[in-house]
Amino acid sequence: MKTVNLYTDGACANNQSSTNIGGWGTVLEYGEKVKTLHGGRRNTTNNVMELMAVIEGLKALKSKDLKINVFSDSAYVVNCFNQQWYQKWRINGWINSSKKPVENKELWVELIDLVESFKDIDFYRVKGHLTVGTKDFDKWHEKFNKQFGAVTKEFYTHLVNRNNEADALANKGVDEVRES
Repeated sequence: MKTVNLYTDGACANNQSSTNIGGWGTVLEYGEKVKTLHGGRRNTTNNVMELMAVIEGLKALKSKDLKINVFSDSAYVVNCFNQQWYQKWRINGWINSSKKPVENKELWVELIDLVESFKDIDFYRVKGHLTVGTKDFDKWHEKFNKQFGAVTKEFYTHLVNRNNEADALANKGVDEVRES
């Protein structure tokens, strides 16, 4: 089965204000082939942009018979799938553990449907805005290994660089909306 790595990030300038602008970025990687996507919108939130990054990345894939690895710095997205929050939301009529309606339900429904359409998909949380070669880098590499299994420093460096690229794309989305 072919493997695609999807690196995603969302950004929001002035998050939770009336003048906010959000952007999302996605890097799709299949072997040596790389495709980048980005976009943005006004009056949004960082969480919406995190969801959009994964949605748009998955929508760009033409085949469902793939092994997908999603790397995101969003605990909101990763924990939903790794801790299966969405299963409880469905059972509870889209009410969360705080007894409140799930925010961004429409996007979650779209994302969950996309995720379930693939044969094999895993989510990995990475530390955002990490600089390779720092003490923080080594600390987060060790944490990643404890959580997901050992990966080489070389692979983790690649992963962090791709995540930073997704972040730059999300900020590009913000800038393009700001200039329009």
